[in-house]
Amino acid sequence: MSLQLIMLALGIVLIIEGIGPFLFPNRWKAYLKEISNQNQQLLQRLGGALVTAGVVLLIIFS
Repeated sequence: MSLQLIMLALGIVLIIEGIGPFLFPNRWKAYLKEISNQNQQLLQRLGGALVTAGVVLLIIFS
């Protein structure tokens, strides 16, 4: 995997992550407040599931 490909992937992630707060700042703020009220174990499970899904996608498409 080349550095250029990694930088392209990172750029796409940053664009996708930035769309929410850029287009809908009030909703994004409410969303973050809602997440901050969630149970820590639930957030850890969600994060683990997202990481696992990402790794699976990388393995499948690499």
